[in-house]
Order: sequence, then C-alpha cells, then structure tokens
Amino acid sequence: MDEIEIPEYFLCPISLEILKDPVTTITGITYERESIEHWLKTAKSNPTCPVTKQSLPKDSELTPNHTLRRLIQSWCTTNAINDVDRIPTPKSPVKKSQILRLMKDLDATDHHLSTKALTRMEALAKEDERNRTCMVEAGVAKAMVLFIVRCFKEEKTTGLEEGLRILYLIWNPSQETFKLLVRENQDFIDSLTWILRCEMHNHVAVKTHAMLVLQKTMEIGCQKLLEGLKVDFFKDIITRVLRKRISKLGIKSAFHVLTEVCPWGRNRMKIVEANGVFELIELELEKPEKIITELIFNLLAQLCSCADGREQFLKHAGSIAMLSKRVLRVSTATDDRALHILDSISKFSARDEAVLEMLRVGAVSKLCMVIQADCAPYLKKKARGILRLHSNLWNNSPCIAVYLLTRYPGN
Repeated sequence: MDEIEIPEYFLCPISLEILKDPVTTITGITYERESIEHWLKTAKSNPTCPVTKQSLPKDSELTPNHTLRRLIQSWCTTNAINDVDRIPTPKSPVKKSQILRLMKDLDATDHHLSTKALTRMEALAKEDERNRTCMVEAGVAKAMVLFIVRCFKEEKTTGLEEGLRILYLIWNPSQETFKLLVRENQDFIDSLTWILRCEMHNHVAVKTHAMLVLQKTMEIGCQKLLEGLKVDFFKDIITRVLRKRISKLGIKSAFHVLTEVCPWGRNRMKIVEANGVFELIELELEKPEKIITELIFNLLAQLCSCADGREQFLKHAGSIAMLSKRVLRVSTATDDRALHILDSISKFSARDEAVLEMLRVGAVSKLCMVIQADCAPYLKKKARGILRLHSNLWNNSPCIAVYLLTRYPGN
C-alpha cells in the first residue's frame, strides 16, 4: 500500500488519509465527514474552510459526495491485488426526524413497538458520536429519564436495561438543559436506587448500568440534592452493590458515588449508619485489585475523620491488621490514606486497647518501616508523629528502637 500512489483528490485535506465518507461543504471542498465535523465542532468562533479560508458556519450542510466515493471504491477494487482494502459504503447519518419517530413509538401502548424503539435507539447510540449528538439535540435524554421514572412509579422493569444504556451513552453534562434535567431530580435518584432493589432476570447488567448512571448524576448533582440523601440511599448501595459484589464495574461506581457525596452534609454519618465501614473492611480483606484497594482506603479515611466512623472501624476485629498489611505493599496513595487513618485513631480514639492492638498486629512495626523505607518525606514525617503520640506505651517493645523517635530532631 505504501508503494502505491494514491490520487491526490482521494485524500482528505485535513487528515491526509484516503476518504471513506466524503462530504462536500458549501465552499465546494470535499473532506472526510468525521474530520470536517470535528473541525467545525472544535472551532472557537467563526470557523472557516481549511482550504479556501472562506466562512463556514458550524451548522452548514455537508453533502455526501457519492460520485467520488464510488470512484475511490472502484480504485480500491482495481488495486486489491496490491493489498488495498475496499472502502465500505458508509451508513447514512441519522436524522432528527427519525429519532423523533422513535421517541413517539416509545410512548406507544403497543409493547412490541416501544421495545423495538428502545432497541433501535440503543443501536444508534452505540454506532457513533454523530448519532449520539443528534439524539441529545432531539431530546432523547429527557425521554430516557422520564421512561426510567415511569418504570419506577409503575414498578415495571421491561426496557430498563436499554433505557439506562442509552442514557449512559448519550450523557452530556456540558449541555445546560441536560444538567437541569437530573441535578435536582429526586424522583430520578429514587428510580435508580429502586432498580438496585429489584429482582429481575438480567439484574447484574441492569444494576451495573444503574450505578454507572447514578455516578454521573452525583457528579453534577446540586448541593440540596447531595445534602438531602437519606440513609436508605446509602443502605441500598452498600447492601445491594458492595455486599452482593454485583460486578467490578458496579463496585467501582459505588465507591465513586460514596466518595463524591461523602463531604456533603451528614453523609459520612449516614454511610456509617448504613454499616459502610464494616462492609469496606470486609471487601478489602478479600484482597481486591489495586484500584479497588485505593478507593476503599480513600473512603475509609474520610469516614474515620468522624468519631462514629472510627468507632465502627475499631469494632471490626481485623481492621488495624488489614491496614497494617497494606502499608508499603499497594501504592503511595494507599500508604497516605492508611497513615491518615492511623493518625486519626491515635489522636482521637486512642484507648489503651486500640493502641496495644496497633502494637500487637504489627502496625507499630510498619510505621518504623515507613521511616526507613524509600518513600515520600511527608509520609515519614506522619509516621514519626504517630509513633511519638504513644511512645510511652511502645518504646519498650522489641519492634521499635528508641533511635527511631530521636533520629530526626526538629520534625
């Protein structure tokens, strides 16, 4: 292919690659559809034709150049002997009128018609970004939100999987109308948590997508919505997703949701009340993948910043031992969060039994190792600070040498 001379007019002036879906602009220049659409979309203001420099409005019509496409396909066929692949005939871009018809069918009383509409919209959303943009402009996002809420109120689960997938694929928080659609919509939040409680044939896929959509919703949720979350919201996530281990993707989304809402209002207390600390420790004891461990430790550190969180943490028989074993074995982020938890416990929940437990399960030894290890200076400083807090109970232990507490004066 490299040795074959490709006719110059077969190449896109932007990508300089052979045209697959040639379209002609109002300036008379032919481009690859994807390239010129991206050019127009990313232009800050007053876009111009890349070749002629003439004004080229963002909403200008792009006319398919069927003649040129057929010439290219014929040329590819002729040169097939030289390993040139034939350019497939591109699919016609979806039109807004087609989407509007599908949305109308979605509301039809005919179950078969509405199911077919959902299936078709999902296929279009998966196809390409152009279809997804068209669907957003046609109002599909609002239609999907209303559909999911309607399923919740009527307690029907048919079509939920497709509806959630479509909404996830076309999610566009940069569009103001889209943001307003969900950021204060308590009914929508209730619908998603209801899905977590439902028992259905394909429950793993449906609940996973519900968590993915819930994660995106929490990222743009307004302060009133985030502060007004009920304990049951957290119980649904912790018991239906984390405890049941529905899927890796669902678990990751659950952590992102909990972390996102943790700083708002009394949400830390609500997560603790929902038995969140215990479930996090139980999950970590199964030795999950690195990213999950980092998410667990990050959330635990936030929960242990409150008294009830620390109390629940210390009630678990394996909490401090688990923390100790992960230090210096996973990542710097995990080390940072682990030391933050130990620091909080040492300062605010340091009953004699907790301090002695740190010594018994090796947490004190691990703190000494942090000081000697090749790790960030701020971690060493934090470890020394924790050791100094209870040196009167620890300095006679064979696992800690006095010089570790006096070796770095002034820190």
